[in-house]
Amino acid sequence: MQRTHVKERAEEQSIAMDADQQAAVRALANDLHRLNQSVIKAVEMGLTVELVRSSRFHGGDGSWGDLLVPVFLAKGPSAH
Repeated sequence: MQRTHVKERAEEQSIAMDADQQAAVRALANDLHRLNQSVIKAVEMGLTVELVRSSRFHGGDGSWGDLLVPVFLAKGPSAH
């Protein structure tokens, strides 16, 4: 299975964060890893998958995060 390097990238970026922020980064990295594995599986099943920003959540203190929705396109009947 293809490596997505989510964990490594998250760890590099979280060095200067406090413990709660690092925990949030680890949780999100784990979720993203699972999402990426699901995207790979869907593509292997003949789907095209695009993740599109549906909105942006603002934390009120200048922090924000993008919220995503999937868009799927099927190539037709699968032999799987």
